[in-house]
Amino acid sequence: MKIEIKPKQKWKHFKGSEVEIVALALDSETLEEIVVYKHLEAAKDMPAGQIWVRSKKMFLEEIEREGKRIPRFELIEK
Repeated sequence: MKIEIKPKQKWKHFKGSEVEIVALALDSETLEEIVVYKHLEAAKDMPAGQIWVRSKKMFLEEIEREGKRIPRFELIEK
């Protein structure tokens, strides 16, 4: 199943924080798709509303945590 990332969607990071998609962008050098998102809650050394970017590939990848494969981010609100 292909997941479409769109502005205003809410996703949950594997560490528990919720983020909102701000935009999708392209890297000017590689044309790689980039996800622009903001954290909705304050976290350690990071205020609520902090903007981050991550490649779409990395945003949607699975990571290994405590011996299990889990998504880095999970869609929680379309």
